Amino acid sequence: MRSALDGVMDPEIPACSITDLGMVERIKVTSEVLEVDLLPTFVGCPATDMIRRDVEKALKAIAGDAPVIVRFVWDPPWTTDRITPEGRKAMSGFGIAPPLLQIAVPCPYCGSRETFIESEFGPTPCRTIRYCRSCSNPFEGFKRKE
Repeated sequence: MRSALDGVMDPEIPACSITDLGMVERIKVTSEVLEVDLLPTFVGCPATDMIRRDVEKALKAIAGDAPVIVRFVWDPPWTTDRITPEGRKAMSGFGIAPPLLQIAVPCPYCGSRETFIESEFGPTPCRTIRYCRSCSNPFEGFKRKE
């Protein structure tokens, strides 16, 4: 079941699966139904409908005649600590700085820590726009959520 979800990519960060983002909270399989609870990364995330559709499609391929139920739940709340090391590496390779505890976020292009937030408002609610003083490239940063 989880291996099918490993292939469901986040529509806004297509380099990361929903499992690497830590969105999968619970999987329940019985002879009558297949249920999955997902944690949205942010309130109002515009990608939840697409994620639900992709999860349903991936699981229907292995569920047979059993119905597939996909729910978004808020308890426990999703945090950036749930992102796997593989997910962080994939984000960086995609040009998005993964959330870090330290303030100096390294540039995903040159590795310099001479970066700053240019705007708290990125292309999606979960990302910021950052800038690297060393290589002069703008890049996206994933907002830390605790």
